[in-house]
Amino acid sequence: MNNHLSERINNMATSATLAMAAKARELRGQGKDIIGLSLGEPDFNIPDFIKDAAKKAIDENYSSYSPVDGYADLKQAISNKFKRDNNLDYGLSQIVVSTGAKQSLANIAMVMLNKGDEVILPAPYWVSYSDIVKLAEGVPVEVPTSIDTDFKMTPEQLEAAITPKTKMMWFSSPCNPSGSVYNEEELKGLAEVLKKHPNIFVVSDEIYEHINFRGGHISIAGIEGMYDRTITVNGVSKAFAMTGWRIGYIGAAEWIVKACTKFQGQITSGANAIAQRATITALEAPVSKIQFMIDEFHKRRDLILGLLGEIEGFKLNVPEGAFYVFPDISSFFGKTLKGTKINNASDFALYLLENANVATVTGEAFGNPNCIRISYAASEKELREAISRIKAVL
Repeated sequence: MNNHLSERINNMATSATLAMAAKARELRGQGKDIIGLSLGEPDFNIPDFIKDAAKKAIDENYSSYSPVDGYADLKQAISNKFKRDNNLDYGLSQIVVSTGAKQSLANIAMVMLNKGDEVILPAPYWVSYSDIVKLAEGVPVEVPTSIDTDFKMTPEQLEAAITPKTKMMWFSSPCNPSGSVYNEEELKGLAEVLKKHPNIFVVSDEIYEHINFRGGHISIAGIEGMYDRTITVNGVSKAFAMTGWRIGYIGAAEWIVKACTKFQGQITSGANAIAQRATITALEAPVSKIQFMIDEFHKRRDLILGLLGEIEGFKLNVPEGAFYVFPDISSFFGKTLKGTKINNASDFALYLLENANVATVTGEAFGNPNCIRISYAASEKELREAISRIKAVL
């Protein structure tokens, strides 16, 4: 019956991370002991002080429609957070609260892109960037990077990718899926290129900013000449383990914010009222309140790198943020494992799921066909068991 559906939905890819998670759930339902290392979801519970704020909001009857762009006191908390953590001055009229950072990205694409506009995506990139751009009739332009350059785009690569049709550049730092973090000098190098092209806007996805093992997060909007043309995207899903609460937000020029509010007003209106009230408490808390989670992720990163380093054929870098490793597994391509021919990363990820009962995600979904993404947002016990299984079937 696909002929009755729109071309846009028929042409849209299914999220590879969600598809793998669904496949893992299906296999668990069949009685298989699947270890899921595919989803980008912290395995910690939400800190109690945030839960208490949500309970209080329920008791205070925050049950009506919220303002389309978010409660004013939440926007004030976001403004304060931007100043405290990023040294960025965004007034309340420069902030929109949305139903997750994913909706923030969709809003941006729909209000900024016209048909044929090109969006530069340093690859690997988060799995949904490309299809969000396509949905807005934009054209994703992938700039390939490799493990040898720590999966970072150079200024020379950026310059080479720019055409008269280039409208935007989207990137994340710390990066999902690679865990790479751009330092200040690297961001300044990209900014110098962009300054020569004043009509190109930047989407800086900083959802993993606090899960950063190098110390000190740098926002490209803080680089000289980049503030007015950068849209800074963030949210509470990762650092505060609030994935299901669905709160994201942007800081941007007022005219962009007005457009996003206008669009959101016709699609979802305001975000969940209770989640917004809880987010105020989360953002007002010092980062030290969630440091235990950051420290644990750092510990797990070192653990999984050590375990994967014992498997011949895995090429690794050292990710400096987020909670993923993105090993190059192309040495297995062309080989036959237990009767299964491995032609690409998708074959490799499926082989691990079916033979090791470990769910990962193919790098093809992120624009890098030589890698797989492994999330270490899991317990040490699960990580040790998962890598032991992978080692056994390889």
